[in-house]
Amino acid sequence: MRSEELTTDAPHPDDGPDPDAVDTRLAARLAELRAERGWTLGELAERSGVSRSTLSRAERGETSPTAALLNRLCHVYGRTMSRLLGEVEAACAPVPVLRAAEQRVWADRASGFVRRSVSPPHPALRGELVEGRLAPGADIAYDRPPVAGLEQHIWVLDGALAVTADTTDHRLDAGDCLRLRVWGPTRFRCLGDTEARYVLAVGLP
Repeated sequence: MRSEELTTDAPHPDDGPDPDAVDTRLAARLAELRAERGWTLGELAERSGVSRSTLSRAERGETSPTAALLNRLCHVYGRTMSRLLGEVEAACAPVPVLRAAEQRVWADRASGFVRRSVSPPHPALRGELVEGRLAPGADIAYDRPPVAGLEQHIWVLDGALAVTADTTDHRLDAGDCLRLRVWGPTRFRCLGDTEARYVLAVGLP
């Protein structure tokens, strides 16, 4: 996949927080993370494999980054996607309960993927729960995990999901659960003509 293909200007779904506000805060946080390390756009491009122009547009909020682009940047910055998305929210003390209406929803319309952060955010987050939804025919690939050795439990709630870890393929139907440690590429595909909905439990190594 070319780096220029890692962004989309398509609108996000209406559920969850205002997507324009989320994208604006996300762009600012991406720029902050690069500035904190003193990297130029060129240096970040070399580390992430994403073109300078794509990175520049993402940091200025001119385009909505895809899941694949965010995954590459999370890898470079040593964060899970939940932690990165949590950092774009207003600073507040951690809470033990996160109501459904307050859970962050982020969408990659280019790949038909919707991601809901279920776990209450915490700066010392080690484990987290995420709800994923893939539209029929959706196919999303990650070339690396955000953190090497990340532990994942994938529990399918509805539909059928194909998961490829490195070169091993797994078909998961409703009720099935796959447990793995992620070191290399992964791919998620929705099988059939109905949405695949699943829970992803993540544990940092």
